[in-house]
Amino acid sequence: MTLIDDAAGPDPTDALSSVPAAGSRRGTPPVGRLKFCYGPMDCGKSTLALQIDHNHARQGRRGLVLVRHDRSGAPQISSRIGLTRQAVEVGEDTDVRELVRQEWAQGRHVDYVVVDEAQFLSPGQVDQLAELADEVEIDVYCFGIATDFRSRLFPGAARLFELADELQPVQVEVLCWCGLPGRFNARVVEGEVVREGDTVVVADTEQSVVETSASARFEAEFATVRYQVLCRRHFRSGDLGPVTAHHGQLRLT
Repeated sequence: MTLIDDAAGPDPTDALSSVPAAGSRRGTPPVGRLKFCYGPMDCGKSTLALQIDHNHARQGRRGLVLVRHDRSGAPQISSRIGLTRQAVEVGEDTDVRELVRQEWAQGRHVDYVVVDEAQFLSPGQVDQLAELADEVEIDVYCFGIATDFRSRLFPGAARLFELADELQPVQVEVLCWCGLPGRFNARVVEGEVVREGDTVVVADTEQSVVETSASARFEAEFATVRYQVLCRRHFRSGDLGPVTAHHGQLRLT
């Protein structure tokens, strides 16, 4: 057995690894994480957000739950399977750091932040979340859609892709009507896929839902809007699939 003499100096093989030795890491201060979980509509992002909050709260951690434009129109996180959780609505000019400071002012510690519909945040607000993770050591969990109805990145989602420590696609697979994996959120108005319009229009994936455009609420304008998840081929062609009178398997003949 060969003994290594500590007096001989540092091991030259250390230069072969970019990972610092365990002793070196002990002096590194803990930092928070900024994580972005993303996927198309109906893949369970809001359900996962509520589960993350539940798991942390059970361990005695105190969290701040935020949302921007929930489908319900209320300041809450609402899941399609029926779970809901009251949340703080993030406005266009909200400084999310100030929301944490307000919790501190009321004597409440904040260990983590959960943000649903994070794609609607501004790039500046995403920068604020990164600052909370780095400077205050708060774990930040963001959930949202990556691309809009034009298949282009939301500004908030794009900034999260640039800054997040962890990027995690939600693993629940959503299918296009043809059976292929669906990735694109088509906006459907009166049965037709539309390619132009406001970036933010809050609606649902159900056929019969009638919602208002987020940008038109103050103008009292209403439109029949829904979303349908499609594969790339059918998103590009605007093919919404065959219309069936009832739910069930499509006939092969």
